[in-house]
Amino acid sequence: MDRQPAGLAAVLGNPWLALACRVIVGLVFIYASLDKIANPAEFAAIVNNYRILPHQLINITAIILPWVELATGLLLLVGLWSRGSSLIISVMLVVFIAAIGYNVARGLDFNCGCFSTEAGGMAIGWTKIGQNVVLLALSLHALSRPSALSLGRSSWR
Repeated sequence: MDRQPAGLAAVLGNPWLALACRVIVGLVFIYASLDKIANPAEFAAIVNNYRILPHQLINITAIILPWVELATGLLLLVGLWSRGSSLIISVMLVVFIAAIGYNVARGLDFNCGCFSTEAGGMAIGWTKIGQNVVLLALSLHALSRPSALSLGRSSWR
């Protein structure tokens, strides 16, 4: 007799939940990349506002980061190389959380550049950190569990 896991373990182990996590994170990162790709100069100004990177790395970061967000979001969405994409997104989210937290602690207030490069975009703060923590949890769940409808390998170690 095959025994099924009960309770929370059954819910967390459900491949459809992992699929939902994968799709949500993928869509968020695809959406987040679009305005940054369309407006690299404005995004570079936002990257500069964080006052973390050396000046020489600001433009290259503003050009490359949105394309990494788009590529990993698309790969997650279609289920190809899901684990690698989830890992990259999780690392990016940890960096985003740290960068926002560092600037909140310094008392700075500016557009986070998360979804929009326009001046009226969402400011950095505890709310943005909380949103990123939720996305990180979803990404880590997608990383740790096989999901339904994945185009990648079915073996999960």
